[in-house]
Amino acid sequence: MMDNHGPGVPSLALMTQPLRLLILGGSTEATRLAAALAQDAAYAATVSFAGRTEAIVPPPVPYRVGGFGGIDGLVQYLMSERIDGLIDATHPFAAQMKAHAVTAAKLAGVPLLGLERPAWTAGPGDRWTEVDRMDAAVDALGDKRRRVFLGIGRLNLHLFARAPQHAYLVRLVDPPREALPLPDVEVVVARGPFHDAADRAMLERFGAEMVVTKNSGGTAADAKLVAARALGLPVVMVRRPAVPERQVVATVADALGWLSRLASETPA
Repeated sequence: MMDNHGPGVPSLALMTQPLRLLILGGSTEATRLAAALAQDAAYAATVSFAGRTEAIVPPPVPYRVGGFGGIDGLVQYLMSERIDGLIDATHPFAAQMKAHAVTAAKLAGVPLLGLERPAWTAGPGDRWTEVDRMDAAVDALGDKRRRVFLGIGRLNLHLFARAPQHAYLVRLVDPPREALPLPDVEVVVARGPFHDAADRAMLERFGAEMVVTKNSGGTAADAKLVAARALGLPVVMVRRPAVPERQVVATVADALGWLSRLASETPA
């Protein structure tokens, strides 16, 4: 096997046992990291999905679906599976899972790394109103009837039921199994990455007057922001939730570097 780790660095493939990793998935970065690790016999990675999305795209490594049963369950999993490293690559808004990962990693004595893409920042031409919570985003729409694109996923839609005067366009990964809690709503079922021209056409067709989104960051879902800027639409941007302090990197390449250092420090 070729050594892809550069000159002067011992091949990790020569380790007696591969480094056992648990990746908490749900993000584009988790998928990319799993793909990179699948090509290296020095690592044995498992991706864990929360199961909130029905149409999971299987990664090229073993995976599991569902929760762990809280912090205690995650600690038990880390210890019973002899996990050497935990990578939190959950969605930036998965605050509870991130907090559980920090606590469980400490209790189990497992090194933890957060892999999280940088947040979006407003640029020239953007008309953003930034809020800290989703219920504040509801208030930011105002009392006057508006046509609103909700790029927030499924879990927080019920909060907008207290503003039934608006017409909503909702984009979901999975088709809804039951009626949404909004009296005037259209649904688009689609999976990213999305594209600027398509999102602009979608907003124009709907006649959108406002956009609501979570600050997920990255390029897979920023097309709606590009489209809103081009159309001069105001955006209500929900800031990311606070999470416990932990080591964080922004790219898969940086995560691979961390793993390489971890492997060199882990007894064979």
